[in-house]
Amino acid sequence: MLEVEVVGVRIELPSNQPLVLLKESKGERHIPIWIGAPEASAIAFVQQGIVPPRPMTHDLLVSVVTALGREISQVRLISVEDTVFHAELVFDDGTSVSSRASDAIAVALRVPCPIYCAVTVMDEAGVEITEETEDDDETPSAPPVNAERELRQFREFLADVEPEDFER
Repeated sequence: MLEVEVVGVRIELPSNQPLVLLKESKGERHIPIWIGAPEASAIAFVQQGIVPPRPMTHDLLVSVVTALGREISQVRLISVEDTVFHAELVFDDGTSVSSRASDAIAVALRVPCPIYCAVTVMDEAGVEITEETEDDDETPSAPPVNAERELRQFREFLADVEPEDFER
């Protein structure tokens, strides 16, 4: 397993689809994971230190786990099948629970705990960002080359959005 860190959340254009970008801690490969808008806001909120007036689902889960006397010790990205990432939450007693990758990442940032990625997942979905990739706009699978700029734009978007905007 490789430890990864969350670089940030961005909106992929022109589809306006949110994604979370992970980077291996001891390497240069990145993993872009396309996620839903609620999960994108949950991840971005915790990264920015925004505390909503009422707990979000991920906050509730962490509170329930703590109230039951358990701890989430790590999150693992364990597989990718047809571009769908599968993860698991691992508890302090070794028990693991299956999770969507986006939810697992949102929980890991709240605990906080390390996020690990199976080598096979990194080998299959990881991309190395190089100078050539940055100049090559024709690479459709390339992750964001300026994640900080995109994160700043997403933060500006979040500054003007209300929680009600995500209701159906």
